[in-house]
Amino acid sequence: MKQLIKFGVGTENYKIYNLCIFSNNRKIWRTNVTFKAIIMVLKGLIKMRDISKTIGGLIDKASNSIISSVDSEGFPNTKAMLPPRKRDGIKYIYFSTNTSSMKVKQYINNLKACVYFYDKRFFRGVMLKGTMEVLQDTQSKEMIWNDGDEMYYTKGVTDPDYCVLKFTAQNGRFYSNFKSEDFEVTY
Repeated sequence: MKQLIKFGVGTENYKIYNLCIFSNNRKIWRTNVTFKAIIMVLKGLIKMRDISKTIGGLIDKASNSIISSVDSEGFPNTKAMLPPRKRDGIKYIYFSTNTSSMKVKQYINNLKACVYFYDKRFFRGVMLKGTMEVLQDTQSKEMIWNDGDEMYYTKGVTDPDYCVLKFTAQNGRFYSNFKSEDFEVTY
C-alpha cells in the first residue's frame, strides 16, 4: 500500500495547516494542525508525555471496552463490554458483569487478561495486559453499583449474578499517529 502525506498552508495569521494522508491515491485522513505538529509527525517524534494521563483520558472517553480471557484450550476469547465503572490510574480498572457469564468462569480458571480501548475518531488505541480478578464481596459490589443497575441485576447489589471484574495492568501498547509505543504500568 502506497501512502503519501501532503500538507498545505492555511491561514498564515493562525499558522494552521491542512494535513492530508493519502493511501492508494485516496484521502484517508484530514485534519488541521500547527506547523510544529506536522514536523513532529514527519520526524516521528510524537511520544506519550504522560502515560497515565494520555491512557486515562482515552479510557474515560471510550464508549465501550474490549476484554479478552483465555479458554480451557488456551485460546483467547474476546468480548465487547460497557465502559469501566471505575479506574484507579491505569493500574486498576473495574467492570461489572454477570457471575454466570462464560468469561467469569474463564477468569476464575486463568487470571490472564487483556483489555483494549480505542478512539475511533482519531484512530488511536491502547492494549493493556495483566490479570483479571472476580470479586463477589459486598464492598466491591457497592463500590461500582450505579442507580438503574437493577435493570441488569434484578435482586440489587446483593444479586448473586452480579460481580465485579478487577483488572490489574502490568504493561501496555499505545497506538497513535501511525506508531506504537510499549510501556510498563507501575501505578
